[in-house]
Amino acid sequence: MGAIYTLPVNSSKEPLDWREFLARPLLPEPPQRILDDLADSPVMITGAGGSIGSALTIRLARVGQPGLVLLDSSESNLVELQQALAANQNAHHFAPVEAALHLGDARDADALGELFSKHHPRVVFHAAAFKHVPFLEKHPLAAMANNILSTEAVACTAVEHGARVVLLSTDKAVEPASVMGATKRVAEEIVLAGGGTVLRLGNVLGSSGSVSEVFARQIANGEALTVTDAAARRYFLTLDESVNLLLAATADPGRQAVLAPALEKQHSIAELAGFMARTLAPRREIPIRFTGPRPGDKREERLWSSSERAEPLAGGGLMLVLAARPDPSRFTRHLAALRAALRVSDLPAALADLCALVPDFRPSQAVLSLAHPHRERECV
Repeated sequence: MGAIYTLPVNSSKEPLDWREFLARPLLPEPPQRILDDLADSPVMITGAGGSIGSALTIRLARVGQPGLVLLDSSESNLVELQQALAANQNAHHFAPVEAALHLGDARDADALGELFSKHHPRVVFHAAAFKHVPFLEKHPLAAMANNILSTEAVACTAVEHGARVVLLSTDKAVEPASVMGATKRVAEEIVLAGGGTVLRLGNVLGSSGSVSEVFARQIANGEALTVTDAAARRYFLTLDESVNLLLAATADPGRQAVLAPALEKQHSIAELAGFMARTLAPRREIPIRFTGPRPGDKREERLWSSSERAEPLAGGGLMLVLAARPDPSRFTRHLAALRAALRVSDLPAALADLCALVPDFRPSQAVLSLAHPHRERECV
């Protein structure tokens, strides 16, 4: 089922079956023609050593991808990915894949140009990003520099080399309340301007740093499960579903478009905590402690905003999100100003430009206090 851990507290030693929690049919797998198309030319994955990047890498290797260009800034992640590729090849007996692993930063335009010139990828899955909302509220300049500038470098290099970018985005980019969400919203517009595709995902069960991983660790340590808000709800997907959606997003109807999973309802985070406690430690009574919202948190997320509308794509699994694009000259002007502010670590100016780029962004008081300690909560 794509779970990435098995805990000693689970006496059955079986991975969690997320279908029991989701209580819905799994989203469909991509048509074979999409997998055949991807097998015709090399594919690049940035953030390849992360949970989704790794799962996507192994899936492409299994279907016969002739060449994978795997970029990550973490040495340990790349080493683990290399080992996972070898283990999966031995276990599932798929043909050896030519995987070019590169340790580097997706913001490095010169290094990206060299990779594109050498390997000629036709599709780039851009998964490299900082993603931890409360932590990034304390480090807004780093969040902007990493999430926005890396996307700009990848998208521009892809355009120069005739490649297409598929951006792994998030529901937190919709009417964002966090710096992380706002940076991903800017990343969406950068990719769309280059003719690429955006896929907004919800919370991915079993992925590194996800709430399910936090709960698993707390259960293993004998701790109470911490939930911010009893009413907090999220869209949840399995890791396998997320990979399938990324693959499906490469279909022609998804070009220069925002896509989102076709999910009818959200699930309570408290219900997830209870499900994991019952499944992983059925003989223990594990309390749930409500801690209150953190900076950047929202009670509920959305896959498209009130100014957007969505319609289903043929084949199921994906929705096409329709919205007016921002004025190109204004967007380019504020993006250049943001880039300049980041070069000199000018948080007040960078935040002002981020707000201009994402008009429905409402910064948290934590971020505003860093930029303007004496101002009220307002977009600057």
